[in-house]
Amino acid sequence: MSQTSNTNANANANTNSNSSNSSVIPVSELYWSLVDKADKKFSKIRDLPYYQRNRYDTYFYKVFKVYTQLWKFQQENRQKLVDAGLKRWEIGEIASRIAQLYFGQYMRTSEASYLSESYVFYEAILTREYFKEGLFQDVNLANKQLRFLARFLMVCLVLNRREMVHQLVNQLKMLVDECKRTFQETDFKEWKLVVQEIVRLLKADTAFMNIRPLRYSLVLDPHPDSLSHVLPSVPLRNLRLRDAILSSYHHNEVKFSELTLDTFRMLQCLEWEPSGSFYQSSGARIIQNGSSGSSRMNYTQDIADPTLPPNPRKAVLYRPSVTHFIAVLATICEELPPDGVLLIYLSASGTGTFIDTTGNSARNLQLHAIYSDATSASPFGPQCDVLDPSQKSQGDCLQHQSGCLQFGTRGSGGLNCIYPSDFVPFTRRPLFLIIDSDNSEAFKAIVGAEKGEPVAMLLSPSSSSPIAAADSSRHTSGRLFTIFLTAPLQAFCLLLGHSGSDIDMDLFNKAEKLLSSSLNAWGSALATSNTLNPVWAQTLSDPFLRRLLLRFLFCQAVLTLYAPTFNKKEFHPMCMPPLPVSVLPTTTNSQMVVMQIASIFNAVNNFIFSEEVVLPEDKHDDTDEMSN
Repeated sequence: MSQTSNTNANANANTNSNSSNSSVIPVSELYWSLVDKADKKFSKIRDLPYYQRNRYDTYFYKVFKVYTQLWKFQQENRQKLVDAGLKRWEIGEIASRIAQLYFGQYMRTSEASYLSESYVFYEAILTREYFKEGLFQDVNLANKQLRFLARFLMVCLVLNRREMVHQLVNQLKMLVDECKRTFQETDFKEWKLVVQEIVRLLKADTAFMNIRPLRYSLVLDPHPDSLSHVLPSVPLRNLRLRDAILSSYHHNEVKFSELTLDTFRMLQCLEWEPSGSFYQSSGARIIQNGSSGSSRMNYTQDIADPTLPPNPRKAVLYRPSVTHFIAVLATICEELPPDGVLLIYLSASGTGTFIDTTGNSARNLQLHAIYSDATSASPFGPQCDVLDPSQKSQGDCLQHQSGCLQFGTRGSGGLNCIYPSDFVPFTRRPLFLIIDSDNSEAFKAIVGAEKGEPVAMLLSPSSSSPIAAADSSRHTSGRLFTIFLTAPLQAFCLLLGHSGSDIDMDLFNKAEKLLSSSLNAWGSALATSNTLNPVWAQTLSDPFLRRLLLRFLFCQAVLTLYAPTFNKKEFHPMCMPPLPVSVLPTTTNSQMVVMQIASIFNAVNNFIFSEEVVLPEDKHDDTDEMSN
């Protein structure tokens, strides 16, 4: 009986202490098994590409789920884990991984809530100083802190949190200097280059360039519901910008990590300005008090503005090989929704190589095959220069099409070149092409060779304007054409040689108000035009594409009327197909817009206007009248 009683007693004890039996496995062992599981999943998702629509979302949610469990587990068992030897930097490492997951998912989806969540976690790491303890006793820990600061810097840059950017830059500088003194046997040359990169970028992307958000703001830009509708007589589809490919390649270009200054500006230009509770972020409190995965996502929803459409997805390619670029282009075209437009922004130096049209080179055969096919299949015919197609023979056409963009070192033939013909197979889907290059004109060769969808193109001048700010138009402040598309009034000031420090902000705001009303007037003029090409008509309903097109009109008018570039076509931007005559730079309305803005900055004499275009006497001083 006693043996039976003992057995029953043991059974009851086992039954009544199921939860305590789980503690047979130490908490620390459970924790490290979770860490190992999370690390393996993180390493898999880290190397996945940032493009391809929805293909890797399930990977993200699986990895995020594991890290949510890990974070919650260490919070609930913090003291036991600390007693078992858990270090503060190891807690910071988990938070950093979660922040990296969020930022990576933002890069894949362009959803602003992921970017904001990444900031929340990084800010908490900074506030709670997870990597500070023992920082100068362990070079590996010092490198973790340096990597954390660099990653947080990138998030703050993209979010345009400039105060935090400057705070982090100062911390990064001091930490690199201290590490050099403390760990003299270690080379911190790479981190010195990181500091130099961010300092150079901030010197170029000044506060003046960010007076107003580059993102589409419902406060400063027209609400999508208020945009003028195209005349019913114009046959069109209402297309939307769904995807974008952004890439640049210039020698010694301004950049931070793998984000160049020009692509950085275009990235912001193709997003909505957030308008939720993010700027009262309580990220550190959330991290400290703990939260479940579901409440984290609720916080994300609080940040997002439900009235805004989703941001277009963007693939930012840093110095891609040509084959990689074409692979990304093919993938995105394949996955583009039926109502979608793909925007492609390329900024690079051009190469105009001679093509012997009598030879047998593979490139000749390729071009000949493409454009011979275009002759029979395209309703536009075989033109390579739409301005005077009747004067061009097939041989002339091939030589004209020989120009390309250089996306790599020179001397490699066509290996590092992106040719106009490279885009032809993808013109089965709507493309919106922006080329900022001294060889942009070569891409007019695409016109007439499309395989189904005429391409909309905004092409930069082939020569940089001969002005005081000419150098800045190339490298220091970014490409001038790109600045006109992303920050048009700042580009106007740079053209006149103003850097921003000498600008009266009251005058600048006055000019900004006038430019805004003028762009809206141009938009209405395009929408009501009977001669608007359907290629442009079907994109006018998209607020991002519309804004780019209207800013192009301003850029075209300014550079056409600017005295040093007057009547010099190589300094003027182009668009294909052509826009209605009513919005050309030579019209009275276009000249009046430029004259009024120039008068605000006392720069009318920097431009050449028709004699009949006269500034009204009271326009110069009356802000209210200017906005009408």
